[in-house]
Amino acid sequence: MQTCQEINEGALVRKITWKIIPFVFILYIISYLDRANIGYAALQMNKELALSAEAFGFISGIFFIGYFLFEVPSNVMLNKFGARRWIARILLTWGVVSVACGFVQSANQLYVLRFLLGVSEAGFFPGIIVYLTYWFRQKELATTVALFTAAIPVSYIIGAPLSTWIMDNVHWAGWSGWRWMLVLEGVPAIIGGLFCYFYLIDRPQDAKWLNNEEKAWIAAELENDRKAKPEAQHLSTLKTMSNPRVLYLSFIYFVYQCGSLGVGYWMPQIIKGFASSLTHTQIGLVAMLPYLFATIVMVFWSRSSDRRGERRLHSALPLLVAALAMGTIPFASGPYLATLMISLSLAGLYAFKSPFWALPTLFLSRETAAVSIAVINSLGNLGGFVGPSLIGYVKGSGGGATTGLLFLAALLVLSFLMTVFIRVRENTAAAQSSVKAAGSR
Repeated sequence: MQTCQEINEGALVRKITWKIIPFVFILYIISYLDRANIGYAALQMNKELALSAEAFGFISGIFFIGYFLFEVPSNVMLNKFGARRWIARILLTWGVVSVACGFVQSANQLYVLRFLLGVSEAGFFPGIIVYLTYWFRQKELATTVALFTAAIPVSYIIGAPLSTWIMDNVHWAGWSGWRWMLVLEGVPAIIGGLFCYFYLIDRPQDAKWLNNEEKAWIAAELENDRKAKPEAQHLSTLKTMSNPRVLYLSFIYFVYQCGSLGVGYWMPQIIKGFASSLTHTQIGLVAMLPYLFATIVMVFWSRSSDRRGERRLHSALPLLVAALAMGTIPFASGPYLATLMISLSLAGLYAFKSPFWALPTLFLSRETAAVSIAVINSLGNLGGFVGPSLIGYVKGSGGGATTGLLFLAALLVLSFLMTVFIRVRENTAAAQSSVKAAGSR
């Protein structure tokens, strides 16, 4: 009989990766398309619905209020019903709400639906992050999370030209292009929810595509990971929500989201401000470039974090790069320099993600980390309300985007400093094992 020692470790990890990551990657692309396409819709929608800069900022951000209120309850329900059922429910619900956004006739209707979109999507991201810990070891976690979260910049790479092309070319039944864009990009979530129910497997022991020896090896490796963290705490939901280190990480993520989504939602209008002669489709093509660059940097940086078994500085340094680049955007002398600075800013913001999400697993048990990730994500995502709303308020008050971007850059410097001073025990054993394994391949 084949023993755990005879398992081809690299081949099995690749097998699991190819089975899981492409599917959740596609689901996350769908998620971000439905969340962020409002930025492109604004190029037509704001005029048609007579939306002010303040109103659009609020519409962009109110998504995160619903997200915040229902994130932790949704993650608790995911643990109760299982990833397959609950994630399928999340996808189906947000797909329906996304399609409904194409039928709005007023700002108030859009406020309600964007809030409900946040409620519907709550629990998806932390649920997937926790789901990945059921299949992958600590030493692979940053790279695995990066392969999943790379869907965010990729969604913009796909979504920018797709969304703007639909807006410029699809006007069936006399409907505006932005309405068709919201409807057509909402349908894949409904389809994805149906596929999720039949495709996703909750735990390795339930996977028919693994043999008994492979299942035993995964179980043993994950148990060794658990034993390698003697200081890991297991806390109740309420104690997790009030844990100082969890709240500390939540604030870092809050500031990060202010900068990330402040730039993301307003980027189409920032690009148009530098080159007003561009068509909507051309703006979408230009907007692809920063996200393509950010995707490449994100994957390479996360692999560096895994090789070294180091999370803190790999989380902090990208924030500093992002802050410096963001602070330069308002002073760019033309569209080329502005696009370069946006690219550097987004590269830093996305490179931060994967090492950061590995931090809670260094000091909390897997069960408690599930709730902590939901808490960090829900509290942190309030920054997604503050960032876009702040820029909208400043622009509406006559201050221009410059003041808003400089303020967000300053917040990222604060987030950088807070990340530098995090006190966590790095998993050096996992790092050494990872380096040894890398050297043997």
